[in-house]
Amino acid sequence: MRKVIIAGNWKMYKTQSEASEFLMKFISQIDEAPEEREVVLCVPFTDLTIVSKSLHGNRIRLGAQNVHWEECGAFTGEISANMLTEMGVRYVIVGHSERRQYFGETDETVNLRLKAAQSSGLIPILCVGETKQQRDAGEAERVIINQLKNGLVGISQDKLVIAYEPIWAIGTGETCEVKEADRVIGLIRAQLTNPNVTIQYGGSVKPSNIDEIMAQPQIDGVLVGGASLAADDFAGIVNYK
Repeated sequence: MRKVIIAGNWKMYKTQSEASEFLMKFISQIDEAPEEREVVLCVPFTDLTIVSKSLHGNRIRLGAQNVHWEECGAFTGEISANMLTEMGVRYVIVGHSERRQYFGETDETVNLRLKAAQSSGLIPILCVGETKQQRDAGEAERVIINQLKNGLVGISQDKLVIAYEPIWAIGTGETCEVKEADRVIGLIRAQLTNPNVTIQYGGSVKPSNIDEIMAQPQIDGVLVGGASLAADDFAGIVNYK
C-alpha cells in the first residue's frame, strides 16, 4: 500500500522564532486531515531542535534538507545522519535540484547520502528531475532514468520516497501539466522493483492546484517549496479534498 506523504521544504527560510510562530498557526489547522496522510516538515538545520520539541507527540514528522555520507570527520559545514536522528529527524531530502545545480551534487554523491541515511534509520526523499533545456531536447526521460539507475545502486526500496521535481517548474510559478507529471511518475515507478514506493510531485504546488495533482493515479504526495512557508497555504495543501 502506497503511503500519501505531504512534505514541506523550507529551504533557507525561517529563524527559530519564525518556525515557532508558523507551528502555532499550522498545527491546529490540520486536525481534520485524514490520519493516514503523513505530514513532513523539512526545515533548516538551525530549526531542527526547536521544531522537534514543538512536534513532540504530534502527527507531523520532522525532516532535514541534506545529510553527509560519513558518520564524522573533517567535513566543515556538513551534518551526519546520526546527528539528525538524535534530534528526532525521520526524513531527509537527498539530491534536491538546488543541491545538484549550486553545490555540485552528483548521482554518485546522492547515492552515498542515500546509503548513509538508510543505514541510520532515516527515510530519504530522493529528488529527480530534468531542466528546461533537457526537456526541450527530448532528453527528460533519459535523464530521469539515469538519475534513478545511478542513485539507487545498493539502496533499499522499502524505506524510500522519490520526488519528481521538473527543475523548470520549481519556484517559477510554472507547473508541469498534471497529466504529464502523472505520466513521468508512472515512468519512474516502472523503473522500481517495489511498487509501493511513495512518489511525490514537486514544483509550484499550491492550494489552488493540489486537488487536481492528488487526483492523479500515480501521484502519492507532494514536495512543497514556497507554499510550505505560509501556515494557511500549507494547511490548505495538507487538507486537500
